[in-house]
Amino acid sequence: MKVPFNIPHITGQESKYITDVIASKKLSGNGKYTQLCHKWFKERFGLEHCLLTTSCTDALEMTSLLADIQPGDEVIIPTYTFVSAANAFVLRGAKIVFADSLPDHPNIDHTLIESLITTRTKAIVVVHYAGVACDMDAIMETATKHDLIVIEDAAQSIGVKYKDRFLGTIGHFGTFSFHATKNIQCGEGGLLIVNDDEYIKRSEIIWEKGTNRAAFIRGEVDKYTWVDVGSSFLPSELNAAFLWAQLENFDQIQHSRLAAWHYYQKELAEIKNISLPNIPDYSTNNAHIFYIVCKDLDHRIKLSDHLKAKSIHAYFHFICLDKSAMNPNKKESKHFQNATIFEDCLLRLPIYTDIRQAELDYVVESVSSF
Repeated sequence: MKVPFNIPHITGQESKYITDVIASKKLSGNGKYTQLCHKWFKERFGLEHCLLTTSCTDALEMTSLLADIQPGDEVIIPTYTFVSAANAFVLRGAKIVFADSLPDHPNIDHTLIESLITTRTKAIVVVHYAGVACDMDAIMETATKHDLIVIEDAAQSIGVKYKDRFLGTIGHFGTFSFHATKNIQCGEGGLLIVNDDEYIKRSEIIWEKGTNRAAFIRGEVDKYTWVDVGSSFLPSELNAAFLWAQLENFDQIQHSRLAAWHYYQKELAEIKNISLPNIPDYSTNNAHIFYIVCKDLDHRIKLSDHLKAKSIHAYFHFICLDKSAMNPNKKESKHFQNATIFEDCLLRLPIYTDIRQAELDYVVESVSSF
């Protein structure tokens, strides 16, 4: 049996809605399906303002512009994360200040953030790894104390709550990803969430290439022109139509993934020499990733090879960004003990909306036999 790591879920309505867009001849962004998606997010998650983007990377780059990141500003991010969380701010000339993970979870260790703040610190980027919330009360308290902007990279965390609030709605900005590997996907796509009224008007301008075109479309101005910096961040209606089909099936998708996640958690609980995901009391879980933590790097490599020999696709995740060639202070980089453990020992098992029970059984049996 072959078990892929991920198969993007297709609801069956995507082609219908894309055909509708083609028939309408209105293919560019911010049309009917973009507005349907915006309305869904606002109503479902209580958002005041959101904008579809071509990727979560683009959404993060928009936050960098909105936060007015300037050369020499410092931005604190976890070292154990995807490169987009750093690139968005490096592009604006920021210095990235890395933080370690928690001892029991890949998320940023919120207790270390204050010690990393200097007079140049402008923003804190928190990444909710595997659809599990960071400690947002502690992070927001620190940010408020030092007058810092908080950006939630909730790429993996659609539908997850921190206590009684949805991730992406707590910081000044939040971002989602709709990449093909995510729970809700349109091949490539993202969402910017703006939680501070101060930034709403400018976010639309940046979204529309630095023009006030969105206001023109609403009839608020008689012509549109270049008024600020910006870029082409909005996706086409073809992407939005695909995404709309996914959003219509949001509850079914989440239910299916959670069933698979809980099956792994139950069946693998008694296996020695591995640790299973830790979900803190303040967070819900959207089953984006199911990972195990092996006892050391050698153990993970051998287990990975064992699963590969059985045609099971399981992968490790991030190489800590502080070790990358792009880090100008690489030689002076600290040793991030907890993040390094996850870099060496974390292994992600196959999980996707349409995974079959036989595939889950086969993965569990193969891990157990090792």
